[in-house]
This record gives sequence, C-alpha cells and structure tokens, in this order.
Amino acid sequence: MTNKKRRRYTDDYQLPPRREEARKSAARAAGWKPRPKLPQRRAILAMSGVFLLCVGITLGLWLPSHSLVQDLRSRGVNSAATVVGVDSKPKYVKVRLVSGPRAGSEVKLSDYAGMYPDVHTDAALVVTYDRDDPSRILARAWVVDPPPNLPVYATSALALLCLGLATAVIWRRLWILRKLGSDEPSGSSTGGNKPRYEGVRNMS
Repeated sequence: MTNKKRRRYTDDYQLPPRREEARKSAARAAGWKPRPKLPQRRAILAMSGVFLLCVGITLGLWLPSHSLVQDLRSRGVNSAATVVGVDSKPKYVKVRLVSGPRAGSEVKLSDYAGMYPDVHTDAALVVTYDRDDPSRILARAWVVDPPPNLPVYATSALALLCLGLATAVIWRRLWILRKLGSDEPSGSSTGGNKPRYEGVRNMS
C-alpha cells in the first residue's frame, strides 16, 4: 500500500513555480536567434548618390573627348607642327604650325580627358585641328587611335561597384522585411494613443 502511494505522489509531482519559469526561460533563450540588422535607408541613398556622381563624372570625361575626336575625323585639317612649350603647372602643350593655311600660328593642344601627349620642346609633331575652330586640336595619332581613357575606366568601375553594393543592400533589406517583418511596433498605427475599452461600468 505504501509503494502505491509513493508512486502516485511521484507521478503527480510538479516543479515549483520558480523552477518551472526558469526552465521555460532557458528553453526560450535556447531557441532565440538574434534578428538580422536591417540596412538603413540612408546607406542605400548614400551609395546611390555616389553611383550617380560617378556616372556624371564618367560622362563629363568621356563625352567631350569623344565628340572632339569625331569632329576632327570628319572636318579636321592635318598639319606638321613643332612643340614650342611644355609645362605642368598648369599643364599644357603649345605647338607652332609649320604647314597648311595656318602656318606660323601658335596654339595649345586640347586635352583628351585631362591627358596630353608626352612630348618635349622642339619635338616634331603631326596635329589635326578643326577647320571651323582651330583651338580644337589634337595630335594626329590620338585622332586615329585615341589613348586609353584611364579616368573614365576608373570612374566607371567605381560606379559599377556602388551600383552592385546598393542593389545587394536593397535586396537584403527587402528580404529581412519580408521574412521577419518591420521593426515598427504593431501599435504605432494608433498614433501612440492607448486603445479604448468600452464596457459595462462596475456599479459596485
């Protein structure tokens, strides 16, 4: 009889409330995972701004140089020239035309995306200038085969990098919002006011 009572007491035994609450808390902590950090909108806007800035710089470097080369190819006049001045502060290359209708004129070479040919004073050079605007002039070799536009390549690569990073951050933000929901509390739609409860007044 005593064995039956002991077995029944063992089966009905419950943990004290404090221990039961501690056990539940430990179980919740074991299953809890930290929420991924939601990328901020300002980071996306910053990367998008840098991307647009790089695109603007790229177009500003490439379009004028491309237009100059195309114009000189279509209506350019070739002329032999002699380099009469080279300086780096500010950077320029001045030549004197020695043949053609403008022989004897001195003019500074136009830059190609900020670059000038590597020449020295008294060097001989064949140039091509615009018959409508002789101040637009390049070395003939650059008109035939333009040099690599390194500044444009650099800004283009940076623009693509910023675009890729911005796209990745946007996709991550959308994934977190779709998977785990927004950080905003559900009660924010009430404007911060506590909900009203209407019911029967306690008449006691």
